[in-house]
Amino acid sequence: MTTTLAPRSVPYLALGGVWEQDDVAAAHQVIAAAAEPNGNFFPLPEEADFQKALAAHEGSAHAVAVNSCGTALDLCMIALGIGPGDEVIVPGLTFVCSAGTAAARGARIVFADVDPQTLCLDPKAVEAKITPKTKAIIPVHFAGHSADIAAFDAITKKHGIPVIYDAAHAVGTKFRGQPIGGAGLASCYSFQSNKNMTTLGEGGAITSNDPEFSEKVRGLKTFGYVYGAKLRVTQIGYNYRMTKPQAATGITQLAKIDRVIADRLANYRKFLAELGDVPAITLPAGIDADHGCHLFVVRIDTDALKTTRDAFVKHLKDAWQVGTAIHYPAVWSWEAFAGVDYDNSATPVTHKACEQVVSLPLFPSSTAEDIAYTAQALRETVKHFSA
Repeated sequence: MTTTLAPRSVPYLALGGVWEQDDVAAAHQVIAAAAEPNGNFFPLPEEADFQKALAAHEGSAHAVAVNSCGTALDLCMIALGIGPGDEVIVPGLTFVCSAGTAAARGARIVFADVDPQTLCLDPKAVEAKITPKTKAIIPVHFAGHSADIAAFDAITKKHGIPVIYDAAHAVGTKFRGQPIGGAGLASCYSFQSNKNMTTLGEGGAITSNDPEFSEKVRGLKTFGYVYGAKLRVTQIGYNYRMTKPQAATGITQLAKIDRVIADRLANYRKFLAELGDVPAITLPAGIDADHGCHLFVVRIDTDALKTTRDAFVKHLKDAWQVGTAIHYPAVWSWEAFAGVDYDNSATPVTHKACEQVVSLPLFPSSTAEDIAYTAQALRETVKHFSA
């Protein structure tokens, strides 16, 4: 489509979902109750209610609420006994904690390549990187697109290697019509502020169909406590708990997540229609009812345009006031990984994608005018670098 719209500003928002009066009321109710005589923030019935609702929504038998996706991944690494001498396979195109939590335990990080269409971890590339030292695989449901769960199930069956999914982008995502929360050994979710739902800006959860693993991480997140007729401490643990107000807002946020994703999907489809005729832009694949619609990530053909991604997004911002985000620089490009033992060989798709990916501003609140204007800005920016 070709559109000409008056100048406007289209920022990249810090809040990825919607925050409404029922969320405010839920948090207020908890705080008000604590302010009463003899009030406090314990016990936590909201946590149990949130975990039950999340497990049901995500198709898992168990859910364990924690304070971030990073701590969820960390707990999984601890529960698996990951340590020095072990190898953990991850994608390089992801947030740093997907690999960082395993590196923090002393493991060698083995980066396998991503699929060029979905940008999710490529199961064939993973198989090529498996060694006797491989102790876990961490696929990422990138941008809300499910990784190939069937293929990773086959890898686990063949090699006996547990799969821990990084589902930070994937609340509400499905694989072949089924929720992804029961896949692999566990899935780790994020409810940080830019995700499709948030628990007061931070938060996370682990879902699993494995009762023993679920109880292990549940104990680890609360100093190793096991609650019952007699309080026991059965393992050395941590304080990775979600707070009472967070759990309360998690319940209200989860109640509207399907609406949020539906609104995002409708906007994604508008964007796809607007951008269909723009050259040098690769649009995201697999945008359908299974997609969690967290990020709208395009790839800029920097070779054809003879420019860099950074120059492209700077022009979008300076000339058109369109905000963007980068999801993500390659994990190994961060300073912290200068001292980490890793292998990033045979990852050409990841190397190139990390130089080209751009997340466009697309949210439940995006208007048709915002979408058309952003498409116009991309079209004109491509022309600018094609001249």
